[in-house]
Amino acid sequence: MKRIGITGQNGFVGSHLYNTLGLKPEQFERINFERSFFEDSEKLDEFVKQCDVIVHLAAMNRHPDPEVIFNNNIDLVKSLVASLDRTGSKAHILFSSSSQEEKDNLYGKSKKEGRTLFAEWAERSGGKFSGLIIPNVFGPFGKPNYNSFIATFCYKLTHGESPVIDNDGQVKLIYVGELVQEIISKIEAAQTQDLYEVPHTSENKVSEVLSKLENYRNLYFENGEIPELATTFDLNLFNTFRCYFEIKDHYPVKFTQHVDPRGAFVEVIRLGIGGQCSFSTTVPGITRGNHFHTRKIERFAVIKGKALIQLRKIDTDEVLDFYLDGNEPAYVDMPIWYTHNIKNIGEEELYTIFWINEPFNAEDADTYFLEV
Repeated sequence: MKRIGITGQNGFVGSHLYNTLGLKPEQFERINFERSFFEDSEKLDEFVKQCDVIVHLAAMNRHPDPEVIFNNNIDLVKSLVASLDRTGSKAHILFSSSSQEEKDNLYGKSKKEGRTLFAEWAERSGGKFSGLIIPNVFGPFGKPNYNSFIATFCYKLTHGESPVIDNDGQVKLIYVGELVQEIISKIEAAQTQDLYEVPHTSENKVSEVLSKLENYRNLYFENGEIPELATTFDLNLFNTFRCYFEIKDHYPVKFTQHVDPRGAFVEVIRLGIGGQCSFSTTVPGITRGNHFHTRKIERFAVIKGKALIQLRKIDTDEVLDFYLDGNEPAYVDMPIWYTHNIKNIGEEELYTIFWINEPFNAEDADTYFLEV
């Protein structure tokens, strides 16, 4: 069992790392960190004392004055190093640096100098240090106009705006889930490595990424069709895109129902990919689900009866309620990292069709149980 603290645990990468570590409670204990600890040496020292591993992610990326970015990032490193010295810690420090280290800007310089300060601490204290040079990161819940151009494009395409390409260059990218696995592998290795360049997992022109996202908007956001997802990058980009529209305003989506004297016909899903389709009957008062996925795409379609579908992003308290009725067939798609359930709130059996983008595999189910 390793006790792990994450500075910046509520940030983009930090929250993904924090939540992923939480999936393995038998291996990792998460030590809570708050931004205010940097202003209180006693609280910072108490945090440091508890940690076998500290992943230092807290940093400023953007500010009108580059000097503010530089001073802020260096001050954070110096505060943490001072606490490590005061407590005599020999923790393993992992530091997120950037591919901008070699560029002539103050953000890159703050990262390079911060990495040097941690390496010097490790050498004199006997602690361990891993300096990670990280490529451009994208993924769900990144802030538009801050974390990545992909976050900005996704937000604009789902909010009636038109993205603009400033520089159509080749960009080396890594999905935040892939970066988290890289960090965890370094935690498990527990070795000093002053400089490790995290390999990018895809390389794309900005215009190619925008073209894919525009296709997702046209097929999925506007028409409910699951697009062709030929590569891992496509799947990760699509799951990223799905997290940017206003879920509580978008769902439930009503199907087009064709009625004639024989009865009714409803098309449930149109696919560019395969997967597994199933249906269930649920007796009144019973709730199914209460779990979440980290990569799967899933659709719940109610075709008979009355249902309450609930969603909650796992690190928030807000519960989203969607009421569906088979008399007006509709569906709700499950975003990744949202725990979800479905309850029969009617007086007759509930009929539900479920589609998921990959067949169930008991050895890699990507299903984590958590009450909504």
